[in-house]
Amino acid sequence: MSRTRTIIKWSLIVIGGLITTLVLFGFWFISLLPEPMLSMEDMEKTTPADLPYLAKNITPHRGKMLAVVTSCSEMGTSGKSTGYELTELARAYYVFEANGFEVDVASPLGGEPPIVIDSDDMKVFDYAFLNDSIAQRKVTKSIGIENVDPNDYQGIYFVGGKGAMFDFPQNQYIQSIVREYYESGKVVGAVCHGPAALVNVRLSNGQYLLANRTISSFTNDEELLLIPDAKDIFPFLLQEKLTENGARFNEGPVYLNQVSQDGNLVTGQNPWSTWELAESMIEQMGYVPKMRGITAEENTVNILGSYESDGYEGAKNTIKDYCLNNNRSIDRELLAVHSIVAGMQWDIMKSADLIRLLVYSNSFL
Repeated sequence: MSRTRTIIKWSLIVIGGLITTLVLFGFWFISLLPEPMLSMEDMEKTTPADLPYLAKNITPHRGKMLAVVTSCSEMGTSGKSTGYELTELARAYYVFEANGFEVDVASPLGGEPPIVIDSDDMKVFDYAFLNDSIAQRKVTKSIGIENVDPNDYQGIYFVGGKGAMFDFPQNQYIQSIVREYYESGKVVGAVCHGPAALVNVRLSNGQYLLANRTISSFTNDEELLLIPDAKDIFPFLLQEKLTENGARFNEGPVYLNQVSQDGNLVTGQNPWSTWELAESMIEQMGYVPKMRGITAEENTVNILGSYESDGYEGAKNTIKDYCLNNNRSIDRELLAVHSIVAGMQWDIMKSADLIRLLVYSNSFL
């Protein structure tokens, strides 16, 4: 056999071995994910009446909150679709409602805004929102932002979604309401790309609202990981623009909960910050947030946070504490997703550690 044929033969053997190994690893990895306790069919049928957080111990009416979503359906001229993130609206909407606040929905253009639904992130609160006739009517007939009476609301919340990068920053009505609320002491909240509403706001003294304010939002690392050409698609990278206009940017680990509060300005880094951000807004208004069952997703984010701060052993101890002492559920799919994200970032050690944590968590099933 010639030298060339030998090289080809062994190359094919090595490639075949790698493919076989990857396939076997894939099947093993999928086997680590247990069947969900609630079937997808049952989850999709969830209504607000099925959620004890909303249906029991109802809080008396305290006023109204305004949630603002994007009207933009395309990322610039890229041809990529966008809209507001359903989970970032639904979860905050129900925190406000559970704490006694009726929620209205507004958008730059009014009417029915474009929506982004990531099926992998959908949980019971999100499906309940889709099955909530009142909530759906408010969304599909959103108020045009120029028609909003600021006196009607105790606070404002800007929902994320990449469309917000295009129609929030230059909107004069948004800037006016934010300035009025901030200067009067009303709470202003924004999550993920929602802080795009804040970038160009100037106070009555002419200074940027952001000047010397501690802010969180979707980070450059998070943006560029999913959209490598984001600098060409968006008018700016949000973290850079916030910093450019004077913000002290408070960056947390990629795709983990990070909320910053600077007086009556409350901002969150990404979708996983929505629960805490909405409850922080309730606290800023002077109320103790209604007790809520912590979700499996939140528990998993806490485990991942323990890994970031205390390493593998710290995260392992958190899992043990949750499963043995507190009977808390874990979203193992989310743990698996973060192991993949770490691999995408070429952090092989972290990816391997998170897979080990996934295996360890399964020992408590």
